[in-house]
Amino acid sequence: MNENDVGMLRKAIAVAASARAHGNHPFGATLVDAAGNVILSAENTVNTDHDCTGHAEMNLIRKASRQFSREELADTTLYSSTEPCPMCSGAIYWSGVRRVAYALSAARLYELTTSASGRNLPHSRAILDVGGIEVEGPVIEDEALQVHVGFWHAPERE
Repeated sequence: MNENDVGMLRKAIAVAASARAHGNHPFGATLVDAAGNVILSAENTVNTDHDCTGHAEMNLIRKASRQFSREELADTTLYSSTEPCPMCSGAIYWSGVRRVAYALSAARLYELTTSASGRNLPHSRAILDVGGIEVEGPVIEDEALQVHVGFWHAPERE
């Protein structure tokens, strides 16, 4: 992980902030080519699209798969504001993307969300490992956590 990677993770976090500003869960993802150019970004759209599969990584992979071949995607890196969930990991695996970097770990996210929702799936790095996908993270967790602060708190009960 180098400074360029950290900069790209910050871009993914900025996309997550945009998702939150649009009324969605604060998650974002960015796809970068081998030359270091951002070629796509996607934010979470679960609330605005009324689609439980509208995770940032899923939205990104859908767009990427329509625009690029598996061979082209093999030379990209997916930067995610937060560790991908099992569904998104499966999509990444099938897409051909060979490298994933994320900022916030599932464990840190669950510290915020478990009390809010009462349920969470384990994030499965094993899915990516099976595919031989290089995975790096967590990195800059405290920065990535900021976009989530105040979002996941359940309403106070009387």
